[in-house]
Amino acid sequence: MTALISIITPSYNSSEFILQTIKSVLSQDYQNWEMIIVDDLSTDNSITMIKKYIALDNRFKLVLLKKNSGAAVARNAALEIAVGEYIAFLDSDDLWNTQKLSKQVTFMESNQIDFSFTAYNLIDSKNKPLDITVDSNQSGSFTYDDMLRKKATMGCSTVMLRRSAFQDLRMPLLRTGQDYALWLKLLKTGKSAFILNEILTQYRILPNSISRNKFKKAKRQWQIYREIEELNILTSTISFIFYAWRAIFRK
Repeated sequence: MTALISIITPSYNSSEFILQTIKSVLSQDYQNWEMIIVDDLSTDNSITMIKKYIALDNRFKLVLLKKNSGAAVARNAALEIAVGEYIAFLDSDDLWNTQKLSKQVTFMESNQIDFSFTAYNLIDSKNKPLDITVDSNQSGSFTYDDMLRKKATMGCSTVMLRRSAFQDLRMPLLRTGQDYALWLKLLKTGKSAFILNEILTQYRILPNSISRNKFKKAKRQWQIYREIEELNILTSTISFIFYAWRAIFRK
């Protein structure tokens, strides 16, 4: 019997892309999943769209937050009710290749892995490839110290975790960067993250995305070092230098 995968998707005003994201889940050749969509008090018609589309498939669960609280709170709400052996994250504007779940589960089960991620490529708002791939040159595994220095990007929509391997999967309550902070928290337990070096996810880059704002990303990175990880100034500075170097020169 195949393992159940719980797919965690936060949604806020996602009407432009959420149906494409849902369709990419429905197109998976691995069918034993539940998709938990948590709406963060959207003001567009995304809730109506989601309800109409998922009404005929009981693998979907829709949770409505009463207060706009950010992606960390939304993901944590989904994690509270997830029952799958594996947890997979998928943002409401990203897409998965048809074999994403099947290949990643096989990779993890065959190698007794608790934490994995894949390579991905970038697309724009019209699904046009931007000819940029991320983590496609990586191999092997990554430790806590590796990720302090951002040796891999580890895109959120590529990560899969074995739920039973970790006591606390809740994301730190940051408005941005909460996924990276969670990866650090999990790796700090002594686990390593293993890459499945195939492009199985399309990550959407939008004009107003924080991924476009290098200053905000750098500020967030420093905040995680100092406030979440509570690193001293020397360790934070060294880690930040590695982060900045890779952000500039990584292809």
